[in-house]
Amino acid sequence: MTDPQEEQKPAHRPPSEASDAATAKASALGPGWERATLEKLAFAALEEQRIGRRWRTFVRLAWLAFLVAAVALVAQRSGPSANVTAPHTAMVEIKGEIASGGEASADVVVTAMRAAFEDEGALAVVLLINSPGGSPVQAGIINDEILRLKLKHKKPVYAVVEETCASAAYYVAVAADRIFVDKASVVGSIGVLMDGFGFTGLMDKLGVDRRLMTAGENKGFLDPFSPQTERQRAFAQAMLDQIHKQFIEAVKAGRGERLKESADTFSGLFWTGQQAVAMGLADQFGNLDFVAREIVKAEDIVDYTRRENVAERLVKRFGAALGGGAVSALKTAPSLR
Repeated sequence: MTDPQEEQKPAHRPPSEASDAATAKASALGPGWERATLEKLAFAALEEQRIGRRWRTFVRLAWLAFLVAAVALVAQRSGPSANVTAPHTAMVEIKGEIASGGEASADVVVTAMRAAFEDEGALAVVLLINSPGGSPVQAGIINDEILRLKLKHKKPVYAVVEETCASAAYYVAVAADRIFVDKASVVGSIGVLMDGFGFTGLMDKLGVDRRLMTAGENKGFLDPFSPQTERQRAFAQAMLDQIHKQFIEAVKAGRGERLKESADTFSGLFWTGQQAVAMGLADQFGNLDFVAREIVKAEDIVDYTRRENVAERLVKRFGAALGGGAVSALKTAPSLR
């Protein structure tokens, strides 16, 4: 009787039979099969290299097209590219914080104003303001330039306030011939501030020793981790008072007899547009369309505001990414806000 395990065991081929089977299989593939296989592998590698070169070329051309488009867009700024000869109201928007390098910086605003004043078709220039304030330096530059351009071109300037015209923004507005507000606008805040923090008490509790080395006894008096002396405090206050005085003089020069001065006028308080008209800080209610239609008598409004386009924002973001590892200094400059 046969053992079942022996029946399931595969038959063992002698080495000579295995060799004969491999030879038979190779014969079935035909002569030169090794060469054909190598040729296929070689052609596949060449095709892969060709696809890689095409992809790299495509990427390079795409980057080149992007750079060309970016340069073309950066060269173009929003606003009229040539003089608009038809009579119109020229508008320049001052929006957001008034600060160097921003969209409401003196460089951006003054460039737009010059273009508006120089256009022969512009009957008047309207400053459309919606700003909480910012740098007294930037605001002072814009204020001075408004006065210069008015005198040179003999054109009126009107300030139209939307939501907010406070501090440095009001510093700019008082150079206009008339100020128009909404009854709910926020106007005023004629004051100056310098803000910061002091951590000396906390450092004492934590047992932290501040090691600051300076050349000059007052070089580090704005350092938040060092104590401030009374002499340093008095020095900073004198500087703020002087800038405040400059602000007050600009307001009085711009508003003249229309200003109804009180004890609170230059205290840093702010008021609604309705209160501002009553106090002489503004002239009357009105928006941009009202001023163009009823005051300038030119309903067509042309925007001369310089705005960043998409390419400029990409360039700035790229530059910011490159400098992302740099440490920015603390902002301690005086601010009208």
